Amino acid sequence: MESASPWTGRLSPSLADFERLGQEAFDGLPQEFRSLCSDIQITVADFAEKDVLKSLDLASPFDLLGLFQGIGMAQGATEIRTGQMPNRIWLYRRAILEYWIEREESLDTIVRHVLIHEIGHHFGLSDDDMEAIEAEAD
Repeated sequence: MESASPWTGRLSPSLADFERLGQEAFDGLPQEFRSLCSDIQITVADFAEKDVLKSLDLASPFDLLGLFQGIGMAQGATEIRTGQMPNRIWLYRRAILEYWIEREESLDTIVRHVLIHEIGHHFGLSDDDMEAIEAEAD
């Protein structure tokens, strides 16, 4: 008799699973960093909208893992503006899953990396700054 495969019954992570991964990644950041990001909403979608891809000159939705939308601190995010949409970080599930299957990294590590990178855009940080923050979160 054949034994059941350890993959039997497993499903790819859902949008809700990705929301949990994103929240866990955020919760794992240093408190002083999180407190400066309290106005940012973390949102998950399978892919970026076509108009977003077009505005970034991207041909494939798999080319965008995450996106910061809003007014970053470097652009005056502390000023309240009438009708302003909330600052938001998008995590794109299908693009991240595609990236994940081609790497030898855990899914939660990749989600954390994308989240930190996008938060960094909110602060106007360089890639080196973002790498240092990610290392501290470990």
